[in-house]
Amino acid sequence: MYGSGSPPSKLTGGSMSSRSKRSKKSAWGARERAGMSFLIVIAFFAIFGLIILTEVLMIDDRGRGGGVIVRHGSSGGRFGESVPDYDDVKDDYLDDTGIFVRETKFGSAAIKNILKNQKDTKLSIGMTVPLDPAEQQRNPPIIPWGQMLPSKTEQTLPRYPAEMRATDGSWEIVNGTRYKFYVFSAFYDRRDGKLVRVIGATKTRGPERVWCRFWYPTGQNSTKYRSASVMARVKIIRENWNLKYSACFILCPIRGPFPDIPYAVSVVSKIRAPPGNVLLLRNTDNDPDFNNRTFSNIPSSIGVCVKPLHFNYDQALYLLEFLELNNLLGVSHFTFYNHTIGPKASCILRHYISGDLPPLITSYGSVRAQTRSTEAAEVNDVHSAAVPSSKLHDGTSYQKPKITVNILPWNLRMRSQKEIRTEGLFASLNDCLYRSMYRYSHVALIDLDEFIIPHNNDTLIDLINWLSKRINNRNTGAYSFQNAFFYLQFADDSLMYDDGTSRIDLRAALTTQRKTRRRSKLHPQKQRSKYICRPEAVIEAGNHFVWEFCPGRGSLNVPTDAAILHHYRVCEFGGDDCIKSPSVVDRTAHRYSKRLVDRVGTVYNYLKDTCDLPEIPRAPTKPPPTRKKLLKVRIPIRPESLAAPHAKNTVDSIKNNASNNSNSSSRSTYAPSLIQVMSNHRA
Repeated sequence: MYGSGSPPSKLTGGSMSSRSKRSKKSAWGARERAGMSFLIVIAFFAIFGLIILTEVLMIDDRGRGGGVIVRHGSSGGRFGESVPDYDDVKDDYLDDTGIFVRETKFGSAAIKNILKNQKDTKLSIGMTVPLDPAEQQRNPPIIPWGQMLPSKTEQTLPRYPAEMRATDGSWEIVNGTRYKFYVFSAFYDRRDGKLVRVIGATKTRGPERVWCRFWYPTGQNSTKYRSASVMARVKIIRENWNLKYSACFILCPIRGPFPDIPYAVSVVSKIRAPPGNVLLLRNTDNDPDFNNRTFSNIPSSIGVCVKPLHFNYDQALYLLEFLELNNLLGVSHFTFYNHTIGPKASCILRHYISGDLPPLITSYGSVRAQTRSTEAAEVNDVHSAAVPSSKLHDGTSYQKPKITVNILPWNLRMRSQKEIRTEGLFASLNDCLYRSMYRYSHVALIDLDEFIIPHNNDTLIDLINWLSKRINNRNTGAYSFQNAFFYLQFADDSLMYDDGTSRIDLRAALTTQRKTRRRSKLHPQKQRSKYICRPEAVIEAGNHFVWEFCPGRGSLNVPTDAAILHHYRVCEFGGDDCIKSPSVVDRTAHRYSKRLVDRVGTVYNYLKDTCDLPEIPRAPTKPPPTRKKLLKVRIPIRPESLAAPHAKNTVDSIKNNASNNSNSSSRSTYAPSLIQVMSNHRA
């Protein structure tokens, strides 16, 4: 009945069993594949993470301590060169645990002396150093920061290099380091004990350890020197923008056996290696130009510190304007650093250094522009442009005020913006700070395109005295001024334009006189701000604010109605979009017009042939429309209209309208802009 087939029950049962086995096998295979996929993904991320970790640990090599600290900085911000996300780097240089003397092969007697000295002075760090010679080789002795070498060991070190002359203000190499390490100058810091502070530049992360070797003359006018060596501390200056190299301080405490102030100091990485540098110690009692050794008898005076001149800077007329206007503001001394400078600017600075300048200042040009300036002061102005009559000189000539200038070579062998920030400007700012200490009561750290202009006082000294009567400034270490951009793309002041006589007007060529429109919104403090400080109150200077004050000192934010920083520059981000920002006319700098023109004109004519200066340009005609007005013309032009057959007629019509409403200079301004608009839309 059932033929040759199997019984239904067996057939049915066998078929169900097969399907069950197949389903279980397929389910197991799916789970196995899913598990394998998960393991593959985990393995991939593990390998990827291992690669990334290896790359991070190998970047720029490990320091001697074997650790790497990765920090992230800001790549930009709303204000362009805003302050990046600096980390607190105190931990980088507050390591008092001592240092291994890796480069020095002391004998057992020397080791015993070192250990005995550590015990006697209670500077032991709690780490046992075995005296067994084999153990000594595996675990070298420890010299804490600030510890002097024993005198017996000192006598075995290389002597003073007789062929080397002590330098000041010149980049010198520190021999024997794995990375670049240079030193520039050395100063005796008498504020907190006896300390030698060396200005240098070295690796940002994990700087190498170095020694300071002090040199003492053996007798008066002697050419032979005895030495004392101390383990130094390298303190990285905080404003380094996370680049490979940074400006730094090398701190060397003065301790026995010679507690006197040394004549010079050498920074060495290997204690037994001959010194590669000898730095003359400044701010000592033997310093030839150090006349004010206490804080109480420093005369009221202001010095200016300018970061290194680079890109072959050669703007002669603007340099004269910077020097003379700041002198009108009460500045008596300028410190420059020469990275690369052009021949005309170099010639001008040489004459200021030597004092070869005209003895008398004579009146320059007509006074018509001054009258126009005063009459227009009340129109669309923020501050009065009228100058008090007592401040104007009515005579035809007067004595040239004295200005002293110092320019130092800046041959730092590090690539700017690749290895170190802007030619190592933070080393120059702090060098100038300590170089000015005890010589000037105040120091302004500003750039060549910046001027601190008071609103209620004639000079900056007057401003500081005026503030002291209204604010208790006994503990003030610095006065901070908010930044105002006077964009160079803004149209020149209408008072500067020619009335058709094609006159040569020096005033119209001066930046502070022709650029009077500024961005109405000021930058907040510590963003683009600049400051005037009391040098003896500052330990570490920054570009826009003071990083570290002496205990009990701080910064005073100067109210904007008292003074602001005038900053003359192009738009931060390129292009001309900055002129669309709300702006106001500020003619505060016109208060110095007559005196400034007389001074710059007299010096310019005196140096014109000697320094091969160009002719002063003629006053411009009436201003062309600003780019902001051009934008109003561009807005109605739509891409579809430009693509249509009648696009050419549309553009020609706009050109004709512009020609009918503008002079010849306006026509030359409109046409290229509209053609550029068409090319941009077609692209």
